[in-house]
Amino acid sequence: MPNLVASLLEASRRYPSKLAVTDTHRRLTFKQLTTFAAAMRGIVRRKSGCPRIGLLLPSSAAMAGSFYGTLWAGKTAVPLNFLLQPRELEGVVADAQIDTVITIEHFAPMVEAWPVKCLVLERLGLKAKVFLAKLRPWPEPPATAPDETAVMLYTSGTSGLPKGVCLSHHNLDWNSRACIEHARMNHDQRLLGVIPQFHTFGLTALLIVPITLGATVYYLPRFSATAAVKTIQENNISIFLAIPSMYNAIGRLKSVPDGALKSLTLVVSGGEPLPDQTARLFRDRFGIELLEGYGMTETSPVLTINMPWAHKPGTVGTAIPDVQLRIVDDENRDLPHGHAGEILAKGPGIMKGYYRKPEETRAVLGEDGWLHTGDIGALDADGYLTITGRKKEIIIVGGENVYPREVENVLVDHPAVSEAAVMGKQDPSRGEVVVAYVIPAEGSSITEIELRDYCRDRLASHKVPRQITITADLPRGPTGKILKRALQGQSSRSS
Repeated sequence: MPNLVASLLEASRRYPSKLAVTDTHRRLTFKQLTTFAAAMRGIVRRKSGCPRIGLLLPSSAAMAGSFYGTLWAGKTAVPLNFLLQPRELEGVVADAQIDTVITIEHFAPMVEAWPVKCLVLERLGLKAKVFLAKLRPWPEPPATAPDETAVMLYTSGTSGLPKGVCLSHHNLDWNSRACIEHARMNHDQRLLGVIPQFHTFGLTALLIVPITLGATVYYLPRFSATAAVKTIQENNISIFLAIPSMYNAIGRLKSVPDGALKSLTLVVSGGEPLPDQTARLFRDRFGIELLEGYGMTETSPVLTINMPWAHKPGTVGTAIPDVQLRIVDDENRDLPHGHAGEILAKGPGIMKGYYRKPEETRAVLGEDGWLHTGDIGALDADGYLTITGRKKEIIIVGGENVYPREVENVLVDHPAVSEAAVMGKQDPSRGEVVVAYVIPAEGSSITEIELRDYCRDRLASHKVPRQITITADLPRGPTGKILKRALQGQSSRSS
């Protein structure tokens, strides 16, 4: 029976003395991590009768222990995004109907202002409680049904108000094991954890996967390109999973020691589209192929990944075991290979639904189990998926479809451009026109006229941006993803 706590206990029995998780403060073997989780289980059971517990914690050994302790207590874990504003977070806590939040001293003043119990790790007397837990046999995993909600993750809200995505023990256990099988991972792997665990990518790939596998994960609570390279080099990291902007930051470091990244055998990019420029930068500078994957919170999250032995650049790879994909038109009819349409997904990782939002759930998840992702893509004859954009992001210029990613790729190919975001703007004569926001590369300058001329040489006329705004930065979500919705209301300016 799939149960995430059972996976931790199994790893602890097999590898008791092996390093499981480490950060800047703690190093815990699998046995120590399990004992820590057992202590947290007791605390959670005593402090809260609510079925859901909030976790406001950075990526760390303490987060790992608190997460598994919460599940061990028979509760649903609700990781909270500490990068949100306090008012936004309080809204999430209210929507999730949480009465208790586990956190650290740094966040305590914010949590204490909410109508919840605040369990501050530094105030719980954990040293004594862990010692007592060490003297007792580990309790059995809770008798949870496979479809019982293990985790509730709130979407970033890029398309509206945040929604709680309910993921079961079976969803997450299956997805982690399918990823392990697809990527041919083994327990000797060493992973670097730089993505926060309130994000589905970080939770599954950098917590549940290594624990299920019996592998070691090194957490950096805060991403730094220099610290990431140092950690890879000093600990012989073999698997690195990050988002494109993190790879871009590493690739642009002025000095990286020779061979610093030589231990890496699997380097996966996810969370947002991988710009061709970033992939080339890593390939040319380090000889490393960035392997793009695809998934979403609602799918636990991984759907497809490229692998070193099965890689098609420009695609997000093939489906992991037991995932089915379809490409459909607006009438839900299947499209042939090579034709772009909405991506539908089906498999054991598809969410139970949005918490207390049945209408929103029915809008994306049919009774037949197919999830409408809202992403546009195409499948080739070999099963490789290419993402061309979001369904709602398609720009229609004079009746012709324009996919933002195609224009973004052209813009970032310019040597003076670091990043670009493209979207549509209402136009009385053509319906919509293409507009772009561009961040110049460090030490470079560029004008709107130069960029438009550059695009005219590489794109059909209706795809050339009508307006290009040169800016120092762009609004971003918690993982660094550009928030295009936040750009919609900004007045355009050009330089």
